[in-house]
Amino acid sequence: MTSSTPSWGRRRFVQGLALGGAALGLGLSPRQLLARQGQTGAAELNGTDFRLTLDSAPVNLTGRRRPATLVNGSLPAPTLRWREGDTVTLTVTNQLPETSSIHWHGLLLPFRMDGVPGLSFDGIAPGDTFTYRFPVKQNGTYWYHSHSGFQEQSGLYGAIVIDPAEPEPHPVDRDYVMVLSDWSDESPDHIYATLKKLSHYYNFNERTVFDTLRDFREKGVAQTLKDRHMWNTMRMSQSDLADVTGYTYTYLLNGHSPSGNWTGLFQPGERVRLRFINASAMTFFDIRIPGLDMTVVAMDGQPVKPVRFHECRLGVAETLDVIVTPEKKQAFTVFAQSIDRSGFARGTLTPDPALRAEVPTMDKPPLLGHTEMGMGAMAGMDHGGMNHGNMNHANMDHGSMSHGAMGHDDMDHGTSHNAADAPVPLASVAGNPDLAPRASATEHLDSEYGPGVDMRAMAPAALLDDPGVGLRERPWKVLTYADLETAGGAPDSPHPDREIVLHLTGNMDRYMWSFNGIKFADAVPLELHHGERARITLVNDTMMTHPIHLHGMWSDLELGDGRLLRKHTVTVKPGEKLSYLVRADAVGRWAYHCHLLYHMQAGMFREVRVVEGPPRHHNGEHQGGHRPGGHRHGGHHS
Repeated sequence: MTSSTPSWGRRRFVQGLALGGAALGLGLSPRQLLARQGQTGAAELNGTDFRLTLDSAPVNLTGRRRPATLVNGSLPAPTLRWREGDTVTLTVTNQLPETSSIHWHGLLLPFRMDGVPGLSFDGIAPGDTFTYRFPVKQNGTYWYHSHSGFQEQSGLYGAIVIDPAEPEPHPVDRDYVMVLSDWSDESPDHIYATLKKLSHYYNFNERTVFDTLRDFREKGVAQTLKDRHMWNTMRMSQSDLADVTGYTYTYLLNGHSPSGNWTGLFQPGERVRLRFINASAMTFFDIRIPGLDMTVVAMDGQPVKPVRFHECRLGVAETLDVIVTPEKKQAFTVFAQSIDRSGFARGTLTPDPALRAEVPTMDKPPLLGHTEMGMGAMAGMDHGGMNHGNMNHANMDHGSMSHGAMGHDDMDHGTSHNAADAPVPLASVAGNPDLAPRASATEHLDSEYGPGVDMRAMAPAALLDDPGVGLRERPWKVLTYADLETAGGAPDSPHPDREIVLHLTGNMDRYMWSFNGIKFADAVPLELHHGERARITLVNDTMMTHPIHLHGMWSDLELGDGRLLRKHTVTVKPGEKLSYLVRADAVGRWAYHCHLLYHMQAGMFREVRVVEGPPRHHNGEHQGGHRPGGHRHGGHHS
């Protein structure tokens, strides 16, 4: 236990037994638990035909036997290894007492195979079997998980590794899957019910009287009282970085608690590929390997221009492939602390199982600031030219800004807009408030006022080069989206036919989450026309970070200067505005949602329908730039 661990009544991280608890529950020996090349400790299944059984069984990850949802008796689920160009058949039998499903996250496939009950199929009823069959049109690191209820939180998730049809551009000597996840001994239903009743229940980093006394000394009484009035008026907390924390979570690496210490072997001088997958329900992980730099070669399964770095924040549902080359005969700790610093996952890379490396002390919990409140642009912050290694946005002095009289309804109308911010006309508005025209991305629709929205960003900023709260003062290189670019150049046209602006909205106090202030139950589908190129602009009006996932199609994040980063999940920081391009090349009904499991359940979800027929262009819409057959790095949809 580190020196930064508070003395809570319950543990910050009861780290379980000396070995991976889920595997121990299955009777595996310590030698079997030692990581083998390409494996997590769960089985690795190869080929084109697979039989998967969904069931429940008790596992022991914290010293207590608790029920889990398993695939073939394993947590994580077996790693599936496929080859690009093959057709895979997966026969899934549901032995659970409730309907289940498997979604193949980030894969390009016919929508009937996507695995979302209510959209692509009815789900797999108890006792039934469903056969997924689809061609493998891409390569890289992906994952799969349940899209039914809270089964993903209780263990139904696993890795997918797709070997390329062409020679691997980055050959390595060893290849490890690194599945990060969060586990609770509480039932997911109980966690969700608790959040609905008291949204900050799991937050043990709230301010104390000692924090206020320190602020009096450092900032003065007047400024401290002004700041406290601002936060109290908004009914928000500077420490509200994570809804669910290490108070109930134990953080896992490949199904092992920190004391279980997943271990991967290497020989000095070898090139080792680490395929990080954030398969957690609610946790952003800040990943580093002290003493060992990483080089990123792929993100979300797609190749990127290599970049050397020391730390990164990996959003929920994202994947990141890195290569490390340990030169010395020593052990290294793979350290992944949660964004709120309430716990960590860890493992060891070592040339000798007897060697161990020091586990770093967790950082102090960071505090949210004006950037996270959507006031970054107002403060004159030019993120494009910032050296984030030497600046801390959250603690910048905004004493000249008057917050004392600022309520929620005043935090929403920026007064200076660029013409470039204005969306092009939309194809269809009737019956769909999500498609209502806006003068700019900072204009708010009528639906964004009401009990489901407690905050609106006043001046959202472009933050692609911002490492995020808690990482801005690092003395080493922290990877950001701005550092990355899809290898081989733009994978599709940088020119959209039209734009859709969506605000990420919520009321933290009531635990309500939505797009444009409209929860899923009250929303109509977003409609795209087959073949069109749409720009989706997201504005995060909340103080939470949201990983947004569109099923079935790539999201090409706009980096500027025509550069694109191809992704399946885009993380949007508090107070951020960003845009990405989508080629609507997959007819069908697709899910579009925040990948924080309890946010999705609480309403931050949409259906996207891609319909046959050409896009309907209007005056002002860009009509060029289509490249039918121009998809690279992943091919076409069926």
